[in-house]
Amino acid sequence: MIDSLQCITTRENTKPIKVRGLTIGGGSVISIQSMTNTNTADASVTLKQIGELESAGCDIVRFAVPDMDAADAIKNIRSGTELPLVADVHFDHKLAMAAMENGVDKVRINPGNIGSRVKVVELVDCAKHYGVPIRIGVNGGSLPKHIIEEFGGPTKEAMVEAALEHVNILERCSFYDIVVSLKSSRVDTTIDACKLIAKRTNYPLHLGVTEAGYAQMGIVKSAMGIGSMLLSGIGDTLRVSLTGDPVQEVHVAKDILCAAGLRQFGPEIVSCPTCGRCKYDLEKAVIEVKERLKDINQPIKVAIMGCVVNGPGEAAEADIGIAGGEIKGIIFKEGKKLCTMPMKDIVDALVEEIMTLPGVC
Repeated sequence: MIDSLQCITTRENTKPIKVRGLTIGGGSVISIQSMTNTNTADASVTLKQIGELESAGCDIVRFAVPDMDAADAIKNIRSGTELPLVADVHFDHKLAMAAMENGVDKVRINPGNIGSRVKVVELVDCAKHYGVPIRIGVNGGSLPKHIIEEFGGPTKEAMVEAALEHVNILERCSFYDIVVSLKSSRVDTTIDACKLIAKRTNYPLHLGVTEAGYAQMGIVKSAMGIGSMLLSGIGDTLRVSLTGDPVQEVHVAKDILCAAGLRQFGPEIVSCPTCGRCKYDLEKAVIEVKERLKDINQPIKVAIMGCVVNGPGEAAEADIGIAGGEIKGIIFKEGKKLCTMPMKDIVDALVEEIMTLPGVC
């Protein structure tokens, strides 16, 4: 019996898709996406939020194009940013075409929802002319009626079938610059559907758990779902979907990629959960160190540990760190003691020592 995992298309051998100056798939760096929640027709407000997303570390920005006013605003949005832009369109191929004509770099639209073959051909011809890839996005909560009836609900098989129906429509038009996403509000269904489609196609996968929710629960569901798929070797780009300010989506996405060991964004701070041996305000120290290192881009690991008993050993993989006591603590590098320091001075001394590390300044 063949091991099914051997049949899964991993990120190293998915088809590379160009989106402006960025590549999705083909083993390229996993990109972070988010979506604006502004009125796209208001170009200045939308550009302001795009700037905030870019500053946070977003690689690709998507926005809704519900009408022609939004499609027309893309001209001004395009002129105000170099970030790859994705138009999110439903049903109306003319809006998708207008978005491409006005400068977007990718379109999210499902060809099976836009009507006749003539409309699909028009859409594909426009995408070919402008070199714009198409993302097929399948949501477990909005599957076609005939798919629901065939599979008895929004199962993983139903989601894959819906995605492949859309893929086949584009392929029959000789269009292959395709990115696929399958998302459900259920973590297990999302994971299973993405793993299943990775056995059926080598198009790059956009990962996410849709309608993940607000704050903590949304973060947990996203980390479980996206993290699980990344650690299985699948996924080429991702969006964390959270209720509220989309900038927080980017921060969580960066943390997920960092935790999975796939990207690092400046210093990574590791710290212990504390116990009765901890005799100083470790949380305060972590917050202060994080703030003081926020402008450093060098990927270093900094440990802030609660006591000298286990601290250095538990954080041996860190580049540098501290282990605190009630009056004095130690600074250590690569698990070895560097010096002893009064606790009142230890954060300053740690930051100063970090600034001497190769490549930091």
